[in-house]
Amino acid sequence: QVQLVESGGGLVQAGGSLRLSCTASGSTFTIAAVGWYRQASGKQRVLVADISRGGTTNYADSVKGRFTISRDNAGNTVYLQMNRLKPEDTAIYYCNGRRYSESARLGYWGQGTQVTVSS
Repeated sequence: QVQLVESGGGLVQAGGSLRLSCTASGSTFTIAAVGWYRQASGKQRVLVADISRGGTTNYADSVKGRFTISRDNAGNTVYLQMNRLKPEDTAIYYCNGRRYSESARLGYWGQGTQVTVSS
């Protein structure tokens, strides 16, 4: 089992920045990649960015150039630096741990952290 704990959400004005953290514990060796997803009210949960165990990153087009995903040296904490935030970035952000040979949606999920961007 893997536990994921997110932190760092909050309220920010448009153009501002936030940094989200996701700390993993437990059987982290089973995790192939860690991703950040978001779910706006009334919409589906979608991928924002992810980072593989090998360090390969992937971003949604809507956040490229504004968001950066990274991890600490130990690899147990993954960060999402969000700059130049827009009101449309408002959502609950979830950390996901994808297991090898499985889709992300079958993996581990954190409890979510609210990000609200005011105009």
